Amino acid sequence: MSKTEERKILEGIMAGDEAVIKAFYQKNLGYIRGYILQNSGNEADVEDVFQDALVLIYQKLTADSLEITASIHTYFYAVCKNMWRNRLRKNNKMVVKETLPDHEHALQEDITEDLEQQEREQVYRKYFVQLNDTCKRVLGLVFEGKNMKEISSITGYSEGYTRKKKFECKKSLIEMIEKDPIYKELKINSEN
Repeated sequence: MSKTEERKILEGIMAGDEAVIKAFYQKNLGYIRGYILQNSGNEADVEDVFQDALVLIYQKLTADSLEITASIHTYFYAVCKNMWRNRLRKNNKMVVKETLPDHEHALQEDITEDLEQQEREQVYRKYFVQLNDTCKRVLGLVFEGKNMKEISSITGYSEGYTRKKKFECKKSLIEMIEKDPIYKELKINSEN
């Protein structure tokens, strides 16, 4: 789904657009229902959690505090899943099954991939901010798609020094990331 389509969904939710909310409901209800019913819930729980999650998103949108780095569907699924787990925990019914019906398995894989991508980005950001200012500037320009000539012109460094600095900074960033336990876990998960 494109960013434009996601923005329309969020704007529709914020505006209370019935057509947008109904379409969002139809697209997301199936996998939310599957998760809750498999984990000690009933149809009323499905409706409650879905509505509570939608209200939470609405409140965050109106407070301008919603930060989504994955797709809106992945984010919504994670919100519903966390709400349901919290309810189970409060009621001491924490028996979570992670199996999904076959038709929802592909969606679960997409959600898992989005969440893993989010974790990778968080690990990257955690160590990028620890780099010195020169490294942040050089790598930031590299990630913007600038070539060595443009970077050396912007920074005032020679092209040779810029290449060397890029190599050193990238190496330093990679070494820090590879030592992180979350990175190691993500690497193991991607190999399985």
